[in-house]
Amino acid sequence: MTDKIKMTYKSSSFCHDLCAYFLAKPKIKTLIKYKSEEEKENYSQLILQRINIGVTEYSVLNIHRIGINVPIQNIFDELMLWNGKSNYWPNQLARVKRINNRLENIYIYLFGIENIKIPWFKSIVIKLTPLFHLSAIKFQSTPSPSVPDNARYLLYKCSGGYPIGIFSLYIRSSINENKETESAQLFSLVAFNFYGKKNIFYKYILNPIWEKIHNRVTTNILNRIKNEFEEEFEKLVEAK
Repeated sequence: MTDKIKMTYKSSSFCHDLCAYFLAKPKIKTLIKYKSEEEKENYSQLILQRINIGVTEYSVLNIHRIGINVPIQNIFDELMLWNGKSNYWPNQLARVKRINNRLENIYIYLFGIENIKIPWFKSIVIKLTPLFHLSAIKFQSTPSPSVPDNARYLLYKCSGGYPIGIFSLYIRSSINENKETESAQLFSLVAFNFYGKKNIFYKYILNPIWEKIHNRVTTNILNRIKNEFEEEFEKLVEAK
């Protein structure tokens, strides 16, 4: 097993989530950076072709990656159990609501607040827009026979208050030629569809802030996924 990533588990309070997911400096950097736009285009297309979706209508495509020393099937099975109470999710900041307790349709509310009641006017209830509304496009639970790297993925259309158009978690076997030493590689892929991207304020101020927040939180979540999944798998191996 790789070196353990020391961190405190459980989303216990707003302050804990703020420190653990926004302020904490992750041990492993996960955002994939490219030497050129051509390299970014080629790398992105390798994954996009697998999930059979284009992102030409979106302004930014970000891909994060982390290696995990756990079999792919175990990783996928654990991700399919995600309900917001997972140790790697900031549940006090972004509360998860699975519709009919299924992963195909998910609402995520900032601080868990779904609506606001007006004092002295109990009949007036303001329903808030969710931070995310994740609507499944496709779950690939078993690898395609034509794909040599055992790829599996979850693919969602994402709407709501946070400017993401497409979200995917993609898992494949590690590739020795890429110097990937772990059993599997987990990718987090988002295609941003920023509001008012032609507006100078949005383009140069608000949008970059959104992207930086997304990158920091995503990196910390992936570091926690790696740590939790490897620890649990090690316990399973030792118990046999």
